[in-house]
Amino acid sequence: MVTSLATFLNTLLYAGVGVFVFMIGFFILDLLTPGRLWSEIHDQRNIGVAIVAAAMTLGLAIIVAAAIHG
Repeated sequence: MVTSLATFLNTLLYAGVGVFVFMIGFFILDLLTPGRLWSEIHDQRNIGVAIVAAAMTLGLAIIVAAAIHG
């Protein structure tokens, strides 16, 4: 299968936009929740917070994929 350079660059662009939107979404979730989300997950090993963050991650990934796919 031969892909053109334009297709490859578009794929990289969409991947970059998706990662950027995900990072912004994680930052907004961190601002909306009480306490520091990453320290709760990593330092205190809070499984409930990790489950909420994972659900947000899956939801955001579905939204970004649907927006890119059309």
